[in-house]
Amino acid sequence: MAAPGENLKINSARLWDSLMEMALIGPGIAGGCNRQTLTDADSEGRHLFQRWCQAAGMTMGVDSMGNMFATRPGTDPDALPVYMGSHLDTQPTGGKYDGVLGVLGALEAVRTMNDLGIRTRHPVAIVNWTNEEGARFAPAMLASGVFAGIHTEDYAKARRDLDGKVFGEELARIGWVGEEKVGARKMHAYFELHIEQGPILEAEGKDIGVVTHCQGLWWLEFTLTGREAHTGSTPMNLRVNAGLAMARIFEMVQAVAMENQPNAVGGVGQVTFAPNSRNVLPGKVVFTVDIRTVDQAKLDRMRAKIEAEAAAICEALGVGCAVEAVGHFDPVTFTPDLVTKVRSAAEKLGYSHMDIVSGAGHDACWTARVAPTTMIMCPCVGGLSHNEAETIFPEWAAAGADVLLHAVLDTAEVIA
Repeated sequence: MAAPGENLKINSARLWDSLMEMALIGPGIAGGCNRQTLTDADSEGRHLFQRWCQAAGMTMGVDSMGNMFATRPGTDPDALPVYMGSHLDTQPTGGKYDGVLGVLGALEAVRTMNDLGIRTRHPVAIVNWTNEEGARFAPAMLASGVFAGIHTEDYAKARRDLDGKVFGEELARIGWVGEEKVGARKMHAYFELHIEQGPILEAEGKDIGVVTHCQGLWWLEFTLTGREAHTGSTPMNLRVNAGLAMARIFEMVQAVAMENQPNAVGGVGQVTFAPNSRNVLPGKVVFTVDIRTVDQAKLDRMRAKIEAEAAAICEALGVGCAVEAVGHFDPVTFTPDLVTKVRSAAEKLGYSHMDIVSGAGHDACWTARVAPTTMIMCPCVGGLSHNEAETIFPEWAAAGADVLLHAVLDTAEVIA
């Protein structure tokens, strides 16, 4: 068979129907999803995905971290599979498309291959990675990190959520501990389709983001220790105020990020106060600083300065300060040959496109350590993500899946 032409496209309505059906599992309270990892809703979503894959003639394998691998056979039993995928877990107040588009867009690509009787030399596989979000069990991209040798399985399975529940025990509870050894699978290539989670593609009027790099990241968890005291009767000069130290660190993180422009970001998204009473100064504050940039040297400088200045702020206030790195990956350069295949697919299909750097972390950041890897992005309305109001349009989803299909077929080698 000749290389598939520009008329080969996925079934857009079928893809959209699948996205909407998955969104019914673990619904949020404002139109999005709450399908956090290793919950009953996560298990239900996994079962639905498994049924769909089996109906598409794929075989399902699961490793001991719960990563799911559905495989469509190729004509060469010795050829390594071409993988595509993402994740089905969501934030507590997540959208319907973050991660899910990459899994179900991959499934739609396989369904289209089946519809048209397309055969490939390489097998084609879909993966659903466990705990990409990191919302319940930090760090993010946990199971793909074990797959790539970044984390040990013992470390991952010992992670606890805010209620003290243990990752390994929860994985067993929902029934998704597989028999495969993590990382035993070898990949010919890995493609990940994802919504941008930022405003650039929509603002530029582009259908497709050709992802060339992914920003590096540090998550720095600070634990500040002050002295609980009555907010009304404790004189200002006698306070050991962990909350005040936190506020000054927040301002400092903003300043460090601004000093390192362009292409650097920093902020705080999670804070816990103890005892969290309106008339008690906090004795303990825990929060996570998130810093990102595509420049390795800049990333290292930002971390060093934030840690040093936080220590100085706390010392001046008499507040204890401890910091732990709870998430990290270096900046990633995706495989140039695969990036070219994505760009060529977009051009052949007539989709407008631009090169883009991923601002968010993805499982592809870890697979890039062990296999040729790249990503494809489609716009999302207003750049909004990790929010129940996250929105994309069916034509955006279809364009991304079309490009995924063509790039994968180019890589998997269509057989006449």
